[in-house]
Amino acid sequence: MSHKNEEIKNWSIKMWAEDDRPREKLMLKGKSILSDAELIAILIGSGYKEKSAVEVSKHILATAENNLNHLAKLSINDLTKIKGIGEAKAITLIAALELGRRRKDESVSEKPTLSSSKEAYNIICSELIDLPHEEFWVIYLNRANKLIKKSAIGRGGTNGTVADSKIIFKTALELLASSIILCHNHPSGNLQPSKEDKILTQKIKEVGLLLDIQLLDHIIVAANTYFSFADEGIL
Repeated sequence: MSHKNEEIKNWSIKMWAEDDRPREKLMLKGKSILSDAELIAILIGSGYKEKSAVEVSKHILATAENNLNHLAKLSINDLTKIKGIGEAKAITLIAALELGRRRKDESVSEKPTLSSSKEAYNIICSELIDLPHEEFWVIYLNRANKLIKKSAIGRGGTNGTVADSKIIFKTALELLASSIILCHNHPSGNLQPSKEDKILTQKIKEVGLLLDIQLLDHIIVAANTYFSFADEGIL
């Protein structure tokens, strides 16, 4: 096929239109060239009479401040408030974002060794940054500070969650963990630990001393950053 004929073929996909038809654009030019809105348009499949799938996708992104991390926090109910998005499309979008989160979570094939609060945050952030409610997790480490497991301990509402010390240390003993890192999120975005956070941290530290399981840190995740009890010298 001549270069001229190739140009005619590329132009003639129904004259492209419909915001340059993202499916065809992906096939001909590759996935990396597509914008976030075009990728979302492929997921939702269609728009409605007044707006193409790409235009609806731009509206979805605008609702999330054009931030994919914010988009991942939207619920089915949030998404279905957008014209052109029904329950099926909302579920498809949420499922795709969750796959992306899990892919990132599995990017490290070998269990890492943790030696700083930043490394602990990197291990736990994908579990906590997108949640509209509080969750409490524990990172369990061996004697060499190598990750054994991270485990969800409690789930609460928007203002708090319950962390049961019996469950925390039962799991630690079963895993033969030598140390632990406490982790929870603040959906409000406020990084500062509450009075209850400080009391719980001290309680877990004291129980750990009795069981020879060291509390290394307590990480509070808010938005895309964190607070470390160890770094702040209040552990």
